[in-house]
Amino acid sequence: MLTEAQKQQYQRDGYLVLPGFKSADEIAVLRARAAQIVNDFDPNAKTGIFSTVEQEKTTDDYFLRSDNTVRCFFEEEAFGPDGQLKQDKSLSINKIGHAMHDLDPVFRAFTADARLEALARDIGLSDPRVWQSMYIFKQPGIGGEVRWHQDATYFDTDPVSVTTFWFALEDATLENGCMWAEPGGHRGPMRERFLRNGDDVRMEKLSDQPWPDDSVAVPLECKAGTLVCFHGLLPHYSAPNRSPVSRHAYTLHATDGATTYSPQNWIQRDDRLPVRGFL
Repeated sequence: MLTEAQKQQYQRDGYLVLPGFKSADEIAVLRARAAQIVNDFDPNAKTGIFSTVEQEKTTDDYFLRSDNTVRCFFEEEAFGPDGQLKQDKSLSINKIGHAMHDLDPVFRAFTADARLEALARDIGLSDPRVWQSMYIFKQPGIGGEVRWHQDATYFDTDPVSVTTFWFALEDATLENGCMWAEPGGHRGPMRERFLRNGDDVRMEKLSDQPWPDDSVAVPLECKAGTLVCFHGLLPHYSAPNRSPVSRHAYTLHATDGATTYSPQNWIQRDDRLPVRGFL
């Protein structure tokens, strides 16, 4: 799947940008299914707002029970002072998560890609296991910031193995909030660990090393269909989307079954819904 040069680049930078990985037809099918899920979603039911800024405060029962099902989350700025949506529901959802890759046939078909299995093995996952999926909207005008973080914070394994597979479903640009990353930053320490014990969650600080800034970070602008694959310790973030254009993306988080998956990670699986790979 990968050339030796690409493997070396991944080891050096902690990420790879692979244009044209998914076709326009594959993207269209996934986007249509996401739109249907949002259309069927009742915003008057118990709902959640997603934020990475103060995650311990915004993590509630609605979020925790989304680990092994499919739920919609609103943008922080979706509601006005009166508590009502400021615009149409379809333009107010932050993301859908977190088990579409296992529970929804359309999302499963997009995920069950032999090329992803080969890619995962090429970058060192001997037994890829996919724990989480997210469809991210990055809505025009109100798309929220995703603060600097490392995905290993939420999928702790010994040794660290979590790898992110991020698919651009629309062009990702500086204007609509593309990702930024620190090349080589995956060789630094894990700074935080998100721990769950029952319904109690907390963020444990592990390192005082500061997060990167624009002097070392680079924007990962890319066209629709691109796959960005990156190491779980790679620091990355995305700015708010103040443009009139959305930035849809689909993300998968996978670990290596040969490593030890922490029992304190927020997503757990059992025999009722066993974790599985790309195939």
